[in-house]
Amino acid sequence: MENLKKYIVLWISQSISQLGSSMTSFALVLWAYEQSRSALSVSLMSFCNYVPFIFVSIFAGTFVDRHRKKTIMLVADCIAAAGTAAVFGLLSAGWLEIRNIYIINAVIGVTTAFQQPASAVAVGKLVPKDKISNVSGMNSFSQNLIVVFSPMLAAALFAAGGLSLILLVDLLSFMTAFFVLLFWIRIPDQFVKKDYRSPFAGIAEGFAFLQKERGIFHIMLTMALINFFSRLTYENILSPMVLARSGGSSMTLGMVNAFMGAGGIAGGIFVSLKKESRRKADGIYLSAALSFLFGDLLMAVGRNGFWWSAAAIAASIPIPFIMANQNAILYKRVPAEMQGRVFAVRNAVQYSTIPVGILLGGYLADYVFEPFMNAGTKPAMLLGQIVGKGSGSGMAAMFLCTGICGFAVSMLSCFNREIRKLNE
Repeated sequence: MENLKKYIVLWISQSISQLGSSMTSFALVLWAYEQSRSALSVSLMSFCNYVPFIFVSIFAGTFVDRHRKKTIMLVADCIAAAGTAAVFGLLSAGWLEIRNIYIINAVIGVTTAFQQPASAVAVGKLVPKDKISNVSGMNSFSQNLIVVFSPMLAAALFAAGGLSLILLVDLLSFMTAFFVLLFWIRIPDQFVKKDYRSPFAGIAEGFAFLQKERGIFHIMLTMALINFFSRLTYENILSPMVLARSGGSSMTLGMVNAFMGAGGIAGGIFVSLKKESRRKADGIYLSAALSFLFGDLLMAVGRNGFWWSAAAIAASIPIPFIMANQNAILYKRVPAEMQGRVFAVRNAVQYSTIPVGILLGGYLADYVFEPFMNAGTKPAMLLGQIVGKGSGSGMAAMFLCTGICGFAVSMLSCFNREIRKLNE
C-alpha cells in the first residue's frame, strides 16, 4: 500500500511534467507552421521523434533490465529538459530553425526508448498486480486531461509571453517531477547479471520469450496494424478535414479536440474505478472495434461540429480500455526480470507502423483521395452520397476506409487462437 501511495505521488508529478512538455509541443507546432506554412514540416516533427524511438527500442530493453530504473528515468528526463533548454537558448539568440527542432526531437526519441520501458517496469514494481488496470485508467485520465487543457494553456501563455514563456514553464514542470522522483520515490530493482557480448542479444531473448508466449506476440502484431489505421487519419487528417468542411472554423476544430479529450477522460475514470476484467484479450479488441465503428465511421459521414464531436467521444472512450487490458496481460504473464526486454520489443513492434501512417496519411489525402473525390467520376459521386462532396470529402473517405479496415482487423483478432488463450 505504501508503494501505491508513492506511485500516486509520482503519477501526479509526472503528469505536471507531461503538461509542460505538451504545451511546448503545441507551441512548437504553431511556431513551425508560422515559419513554413507547410503541414509536411509539422508532420516531420513527429516523424523525427518516432523513428529513433523505434530503432533504439530494439536493444534498449537489455540495458533497462541490467540497470537501475530510477537512474534511467532521471537521466532520460534530464536529456529531454536539456533539449527544451537548447530550444530556449536558440530562440533567445535568434538562431532557432525548424531543422534544429527535428534534431532535438530525434534525441528525445532516443531517450524515450530507454525511459518508457524503465517507467513501465517501475510501475510493475510499485503497483500491485490487481491494481494495474486501475493505474492504467489513471494514466489515461491524466493524459487526456492534458490533451484538453494544454492547448488552451499554451495559447494563453503564447499570447502573454510567446514561445519563451512556455519553454520556461516546461522547465519548471520538469524540475518538479525530477526532484519528486529523486528524493521521494524508491523503485525496487531486480537486475539481469548476464553479460551480453552483443547489444542485440537481449532483444533476441525478448523475441525468444515471445515465441513461448505467442498470444502476447500476436497482440503486438495486431496492435501494430491497428495503430497504422489509427495514425493514418487521426494524426494528420482530422484537423485539416474539420477545417476544410467547416469553412476554416478554428472554434469547431477546438470543440472536436476538446470532446476527444473529454471522451478519453471519461474512459480513464471508468477504467480506474471498475473491477479488473476477466476476459482481457476480448476487452482489447472489442474496445478497438467500437472505437473504429462509432468513431471513424461517424467522423466520415458527419457534416458538422455536433456529429464530429460525437464521433470524437465515441472514438476516444474505448482507448483506455485497450491500454488497461493489454498492460494487465503483460504484467501478469511477463516475469519481472524480463519486462524491460519485452516492453522494448513491444515498443519496436507495436509502434513501428506509426511513422509510416503519419507520412502516408498526408500523402494519400493530398494526392489520392482529395483529387479522386473531386474528379466527378461515377465511383466518386457514389461515395459522395455517403461522405458528402466538396473540400475535405476525400479525407472523410479516408476515415470511412480506416473505420471499416480497423473494425475488421479488431474483430478478426478476437478469433485468433493464440490471443484467445490469454482469456483463460
